[in-house]
Amino acid sequence: MKRFNTAAVCLPSEHYMADLSERVREIKKMVDDEKYFTITRPGQYGKTTILCALKNVLEKTYDVAGISFGTLSAADFDTEQSFIEAFCRLIKRENGKGLSIPSVILKQLEGYLVRKADEATLSELYDTLSEWCELSAKPVVLIVDDVDTEPDNQVFRDFLAQLRCGYISRDMNDEPFFHSVILAGVTDVKSPRNEIHAGKVYIERSPWNIAADFTLDMSLSETDIKGMLDEYEADHHTGMNTEAAANSIRGYTNGYPFLVSRICQLIDEKLVPSVFAARKEAWTEAGVEEAVKLILAEKNPLFDFLIKKICKCDKLKEMLHAILLQGDAAYLMGNGEQEQLIEYGFIVAENSRVTVANRIIEMCLNKYFAGESRWTEEPGGALDHLPEIVKKR
Repeated sequence: MKRFNTAAVCLPSEHYMADLSERVREIKKMVDDEKYFTITRPGQYGKTTILCALKNVLEKTYDVAGISFGTLSAADFDTEQSFIEAFCRLIKRENGKGLSIPSVILKQLEGYLVRKADEATLSELYDTLSEWCELSAKPVVLIVDDVDTEPDNQVFRDFLAQLRCGYISRDMNDEPFFHSVILAGVTDVKSPRNEIHAGKVYIERSPWNIAADFTLDMSLSETDIKGMLDEYEADHHTGMNTEAAANSIRGYTNGYPFLVSRICQLIDEKLVPSVFAARKEAWTEAGVEEAVKLILAEKNPLFDFLIKKICKCDKLKEMLHAILLQGDAAYLMGNGEQEQLIEYGFIVAENSRVTVANRIIEMCLNKYFAGESRWTEEPGGALDHLPEIVKKR
């Protein structure tokens, strides 16, 4: 039996989830058009899930190297040699898992792993990648998840510069290189800047300025949510009104994927029989409200991520507080604080205005700012020490 999932990748065979096929088709069009681009969305927004679905589709046409920098440590970015070793290990793991790497390229990758310290260079790796793309029977697509692990590291920026050079040489000189490159993360490496700390902002030119715009809406619509609930209803026969339940869930979450799935998960697993006698009673607006209360009282990775971000920077905190109090504010193009708040998922921009991303995040922030004087960074979690003042907008 399927279940709702809020941990790691959602799989259609195991989890109730939105139908991603249309979104995957739209992204595949960009790959078919040989685009290099970034998928930049807040944490817990379904990036890894959609990359997994995309990879399964692309493998029918392309050799796809799908890797994640999330497994790398800061030490892996210390030198070109350490980064190249880490990168080669990640690529080698993909061989045979839907990816066929020519034997001569595998030998070169293995050769980098036995080099002496600080001997390998990114320019050598560039030549290997170019040769790989020339020898491959199918066009090669590179997907890197969690690409913003060390976004301001110079070795990482140099790696992006190598990819940029490959893109330009491929188009201008017909030299072999990756057919398409997709980089996914929270921080936009296309427009990099160091995080704002202690009132200082550092802005540098991006080596990823060749990237195409990625504007696909990855939030879940009311129709998406209803589709999830219709599938659940077909299995459980609760008698719920899926359209009404989807409307209520969308109203609280604005389609934020983690929050949508978490509400559904809590209704399914926690509210019957502790709060409601039957599932039909739980899958109502009252049940959604009870699930929201549980979300606001729990330790979860989304709230921990959000609160820790604003705790690092007074400027971010001040701007967010002002937007929260006013209800909205003018969108200031190029404003570093607003751009970071959008990237992290605190606010959304629409019609030249910015507002808090959804009602649940608004309530979380109300709790935080009301109890800020009692804030601590104890291991119990980001919201453990905040007062209970959960209210609707």
